[in-house]
Amino acid sequence: MHIAIEPSILYFGTPVVLLSTENEDGTFNLAPLSSAWALGHTVVLGLGSDGQSAHNLTRRPDLVINLPSPDLWPAVERLAPLTGRHPVPPTKAAGCRYEPDKFGAAGLHPEPSDTVRPPRVAECPLQLEARAAQVRPDATGTFLIIEAQVRKVHADPALTVPGTDHINPAAWTPLIYNFRHYFGLGPELGRSYRTQTPATVVSGSS
Repeated sequence: MHIAIEPSILYFGTPVVLLSTENEDGTFNLAPLSSAWALGHTVVLGLGSDGQSAHNLTRRPDLVINLPSPDLWPAVERLAPLTGRHPVPPTKAAGCRYEPDKFGAAGLHPEPSDTVRPPRVAECPLQLEARAAQVRPDATGTFLIIEAQVRKVHADPALTVPGTDHINPAAWTPLIYNFRHYFGLGPELGRSYRTQTPATVVSGSS
Protein backbone atom coordinates (compact mmCIF):
# COMPACT_ATOMS: atom_id res chain seq x y z
CA MET A 1 0.00 0.00 0.00
CA HIS A 2 1.20 3.50 -0.85
CA ILE A 3 0.15 6.91 0.37
CA ALA A 4 0.08 10.16 -1.62
CA ILE A 5 2.55 12.76 -0.32
CA GLU A 6 3.67 16.24 -1.37
CA PRO A 7 7.41 16.54 -0.55
CA SER A 8 8.84 20.05 -0.75
CA ILE A 9 11.91 18.81 -2.64
CA LEU A 10 12.75 15.77 -4.77
CA TYR A 11 16.44 15.24 -4.08
CA PHE A 12 16.05 11.48 -3.99
CA GLY A 13 19.75 10.67 -3.89
CA THR A 14 22.06 12.39 -6.38
CA PRO A 15 25.84 12.92 -6.30
CA VAL A 16 27.07 16.21 -4.89
CA VAL A 17 29.08 18.36 -7.31
CA LEU A 18 31.38 21.26 -6.49
CA LEU A 19 31.22 23.49 -9.55
CA SER A 20 34.03 25.92 -10.28
CA THR A 21 33.40 28.75 -12.76
CA GLU A 22 35.06 32.04 -13.71
CA ASN A 23 33.85 35.42 -12.43
CA GLU A 24 33.85 38.60 -14.52
CA ASP A 25 37.01 39.89 -12.84
CA GLY A 26 38.99 36.70 -13.53
CA THR A 27 38.60 35.24 -10.05
CA PHE A 28 36.74 31.99 -9.53
CA ASN A 29 33.51 30.88 -7.90
CA LEU A 30 32.92 27.54 -6.20
CA ALA A 31 29.39 26.28 -5.54
CA PRO A 32 27.78 23.02 -4.40
CA LEU A 33 25.17 21.42 -6.68
CA SER A 34 22.79 18.60 -5.89
CA SER A 35 21.40 17.99 -9.39
CA ALA A 36 23.77 16.33 -11.86
CA TRP A 37 23.67 13.32 -14.16
CA ALA A 38 25.86 12.01 -16.96
CA LEU A 39 25.12 10.54 -20.37
CA GLY A 40 28.20 9.51 -22.31
CA HIS A 41 30.60 12.45 -22.04
CA THR A 42 27.82 14.97 -21.43
CA VAL A 43 26.99 16.00 -17.87
CA VAL A 44 23.65 17.73 -17.30
CA LEU A 45 23.56 20.16 -14.39
CA GLY A 46 20.65 21.95 -12.76
CA LEU A 47 21.24 25.14 -10.80
CA GLY A 48 19.38 28.19 -9.58
CA SER A 49 19.11 30.88 -12.23
CA ASP A 50 20.01 33.74 -9.87
CA GLY A 51 23.26 32.34 -8.44
CA GLN A 52 26.80 33.30 -9.38
CA SER A 53 27.41 29.99 -11.17
CA ALA A 54 24.47 30.62 -13.49
CA HIS A 55 25.58 34.20 -14.01
CA ASN A 56 29.06 33.01 -14.96
CA LEU A 57 28.04 30.18 -17.29
CA THR A 58 25.77 32.37 -19.39
CA ARG A 59 28.88 34.46 -20.21
CA ARG A 60 31.91 32.17 -19.76
CA PRO A 61 31.26 28.52 -20.59
CA ASP A 62 34.30 26.88 -18.99
CA LEU A 63 33.71 24.91 -15.79
CA VAL A 64 35.03 22.09 -13.66
CA ILE A 65 32.74 19.45 -12.19
CA ASN A 66 34.45 18.30 -9.00
CA LEU A 67 33.07 15.18 -7.29
CA PRO A 68 33.78 15.10 -3.54
CA SER A 69 34.11 11.97 -1.45
CA PRO A 70 31.83 11.48 1.59
CA ASP A 71 34.44 12.75 4.06
CA LEU A 72 34.29 16.18 2.41
CA TRP A 73 30.67 16.79 3.39
CA PRO A 74 31.61 19.39 6.08
CA ALA A 75 33.41 21.46 3.41
CA VAL A 76 30.38 21.18 1.14
CA GLU A 77 28.12 22.33 3.95
CA ARG A 78 30.40 25.29 4.68
CA LEU A 79 29.75 26.42 1.10
CA ALA A 80 25.98 25.92 1.31
CA PRO A 81 25.05 29.30 2.93
CA LEU A 82 27.45 31.32 0.76
CA THR A 83 26.94 33.12 -2.54
CA GLY A 84 29.28 34.83 -4.94
CA ARG A 85 26.59 37.36 -5.89
CA HIS A 86 26.68 40.85 -4.41
CA PRO A 87 24.25 42.02 -3.29
CA VAL A 88 22.74 38.72 -2.19
CA PRO A 89 19.74 37.91 -4.42
CA PRO A 90 16.42 38.14 -2.53
CA THR A 91 15.54 34.60 -3.65
CA LYS A 92 18.40 33.12 -1.62
CA ALA A 93 17.50 31.37 1.62
CA ALA A 94 17.60 33.27 4.89
CA GLY A 95 21.10 33.35 6.34
CA CYS A 96 22.82 33.27 2.97
CA ARG A 97 25.75 35.71 2.81
CA TYR A 98 28.15 37.03 0.20
CA GLU A 99 31.62 35.45 0.16
CA PRO A 100 34.12 36.19 -2.61
CA ASP A 101 36.68 33.56 -1.49
CA LYS A 102 34.69 30.35 -1.62
CA PHE A 103 37.74 28.07 -1.67
CA GLY A 104 39.14 29.68 1.47
CA ALA A 105 35.79 29.68 3.26
CA ALA A 106 35.34 25.96 2.59
CA GLY A 107 38.92 25.07 3.52
CA LEU A 108 39.57 23.71 0.00
CA HIS A 109 42.43 24.35 -2.39
CA PRO A 110 42.40 25.21 -6.11
CA GLU A 111 44.74 23.54 -8.56
CA PRO A 112 45.20 24.52 -12.22
CA SER A 113 43.15 22.86 -14.94
CA ASP A 114 44.61 21.74 -18.27
CA THR A 115 41.92 22.74 -20.77
CA VAL A 116 39.73 25.35 -19.04
CA ARG A 117 40.37 28.45 -16.91
CA PRO A 118 38.44 27.56 -13.71
CA PRO A 119 40.55 25.53 -11.28
CA ARG A 120 39.97 22.03 -10.01
CA VAL A 121 39.37 21.28 -6.31
CA ALA A 122 42.53 19.52 -5.14
CA GLU A 123 40.74 17.55 -2.42
CA CYS A 124 38.16 16.02 -4.81
CA PRO A 125 39.21 12.57 -6.09
CA LEU A 126 37.37 13.00 -9.41
CA GLN A 127 37.50 16.22 -11.44
CA LEU A 128 35.90 16.77 -14.86
CA GLU A 129 37.06 19.71 -16.96
CA ALA A 130 34.17 20.73 -19.19
CA ARG A 131 32.58 23.42 -21.32
CA ALA A 132 28.90 24.37 -21.30
CA ALA A 133 27.57 23.55 -24.77
CA GLN A 134 24.00 24.62 -23.96
CA VAL A 135 22.56 26.81 -21.21
CA ARG A 136 18.79 27.17 -21.06
CA PRO A 137 16.04 27.88 -18.52
CA ASP A 138 13.90 25.05 -17.20
CA ALA A 139 10.13 24.98 -17.74
CA THR A 140 9.47 27.14 -14.67
CA GLY A 141 12.17 29.74 -15.32
CA THR A 142 13.53 29.18 -11.82
CA PHE A 143 16.51 27.04 -12.78
CA LEU A 144 19.08 26.73 -15.54
CA ILE A 145 19.78 23.44 -17.30
CA ILE A 146 23.41 23.16 -18.36
CA GLU A 147 24.62 20.57 -20.89
CA ALA A 148 28.37 20.36 -20.33
CA GLN A 149 30.75 18.50 -22.63
CA VAL A 150 33.56 16.89 -20.64
CA ARG A 151 37.01 17.59 -22.09
CA LYS A 152 39.33 15.94 -19.58
CA VAL A 153 38.96 13.66 -16.55
CA HIS A 154 41.36 13.64 -13.60
CA ALA A 155 41.19 10.76 -11.11
CA ASP A 156 42.99 9.84 -7.92
CA PRO A 157 45.09 6.77 -8.93
CA ALA A 158 43.71 4.89 -5.94
CA LEU A 159 40.29 4.92 -7.64
CA THR A 160 41.39 3.42 -10.96
CA VAL A 161 41.83 -0.14 -12.18
CA PRO A 162 45.62 -0.37 -12.69
CA GLY A 163 46.70 -0.22 -16.30
CA THR A 164 43.26 0.91 -17.54
CA ASP A 165 41.10 4.04 -17.86
CA HIS A 166 38.38 2.48 -15.67
CA ILE A 167 37.22 3.71 -12.29
CA ASN A 168 37.12 0.87 -9.76
CA PRO A 169 33.55 1.07 -8.37
CA ALA A 170 34.65 -0.75 -5.22
CA ALA A 171 37.11 2.08 -4.50
CA TRP A 172 34.97 5.09 -5.48
CA THR A 173 32.20 6.30 -3.21
CA PRO A 174 30.45 9.55 -4.16
CA LEU A 175 28.94 11.94 -1.66
CA ILE A 176 25.16 11.61 -2.07
CA TYR A 177 22.64 14.37 -1.30
CA ASN A 178 19.57 12.42 -0.20
CA PHE A 179 16.53 14.57 0.69
CA ARG A 180 18.88 17.27 2.03
CA HIS A 181 20.99 14.82 4.05
CA TYR A 182 24.51 13.64 3.19
CA PHE A 183 25.22 9.95 2.58
CA GLY A 184 27.85 7.68 1.03
CA LEU A 185 27.28 4.34 -0.69
CA GLY A 186 26.59 1.03 1.01
CA PRO A 187 28.15 -2.32 0.05
CA GLU A 188 28.05 -3.50 -3.55
CA LEU A 189 24.90 -5.47 -4.40
CA GLY A 190 25.78 -6.78 -7.87
CA ARG A 191 27.21 -6.06 -11.31
CA SER A 192 25.59 -4.84 -14.52
CA TYR A 193 26.06 -7.08 -17.56
CA ARG A 194 27.55 -4.02 -19.31
CA THR A 195 30.38 -3.42 -16.83
CA GLN A 196 33.92 -3.53 -18.22
CA THR A 197 35.67 -3.92 -14.87
CA PRO A 198 36.45 -7.50 -13.83
CA ALA A 199 34.65 -9.06 -10.90
CA THR A 200 37.91 -9.60 -9.02
CA VAL A 201 38.47 -5.83 -8.96
CA VAL A 202 34.98 -5.01 -7.75
CA SER A 203 34.42 -7.75 -5.20
CA GLY A 204 37.98 -8.64 -4.23
CA SER A 205 37.34 -12.33 -4.94
CA SER A 206 37.72 -14.52 -8.00
